[in-house]
Amino acid sequence: MLSRTADNLYWLARYMERAETAARFLEVGGRIALLPNVGQGNRNEWDALLLAAGTADAFKRRYGDAVQRNLESHLFFDHDNPFSVANCITRARENGRIVRTALTTQVWDALNTSFQELRALERLPRSELTLTRLTDWTMRATALVRGAIDATQLRNDGYDFLNIGYHLERADNTARLLDVKYYVLLPRIDLVGSGLDNYQWTTLLRALSVHRAFHWAYGGEVTAAKIAHFLTLNRQCPRALISCIEGANHHLDRLARGYGRSTPAQGAVRSLLAELAETNTELIFDEGLHEFLTRFIRDVSTLGMRIGDSYLSGDQR
Repeated sequence: MLSRTADNLYWLARYMERAETAARFLEVGGRIALLPNVGQGNRNEWDALLLAAGTADAFKRRYGDAVQRNLESHLFFDHDNPFSVANCITRARENGRIVRTALTTQVWDALNTSFQELRALERLPRSELTLTRLTDWTMRATALVRGAIDATQLRNDGYDFLNIGYHLERADNTARLLDVKYYVLLPRIDLVGSGLDNYQWTTLLRALSVHRAFHWAYGGEVTAAKIAHFLTLNRQCPRALISCIEGANHHLDRLARGYGRSTPAQGAVRSLLAELAETNTELIFDEGLHEFLTRFIRDVSTLGMRIGDSYLSGDQR
């Protein structure tokens, strides 16, 4: 496969997963904003989302106050924000258009329909668009594209590049959403274990669509340790960090077998997977969950660069 085709498929998947995450960020903020303001913290829930998304500075320059309507504009409608739903779906559709012949009719139809529905939403008055409508639509649209890929794409190298994109983006985004909760939403250490703390953990599970799955896996009380394990090291959770890295490793191994050689990308993903497999929640909390997640996000970024250098830049072809 040409490196430019692989690049388009890889980024198509990353942009669709990123669009879904932007919607999940909005859902987390909307749910947490329903709680009374507990004060004492130096950031509100919307500030926390911007910091985790990495767009706080750009938001402040353009919008100023971190209030819900501005966040909806920034994270859903703003085409100048590379993390917004509108920007990501538009870019995903453009990547798909460029490699139209590498996609099945069903995948292209799902992708193009999402784009056309987005344009229709953008033409509606903002007063008609509730936060729930925006987030529900985004998650439905992205699920349709992912479902079409899984149901109809040939299991060739193009399918591998799509899935590598999905897994890397999901790993990065799960870490960022988890960091929102632990590092910035909870304002005081004395609130750990309180009703507010438990509500925020439950909100995170619901925003990631794994609330019921968590109770299937653990049952009983919701605790920080259980959720941290579920979202980082539990292979049964499809959004867990280790599940995402295992998925990326699987598809990179398929590429190595198909092309008859390994690259630095295989070494990078195996190193990251081995580190996750050898740790536990006690070691993570000893290091500090925020510090662990920050390091993990940096490692995922490095892995993305190795994949780019090995397969997407054209230098290795």
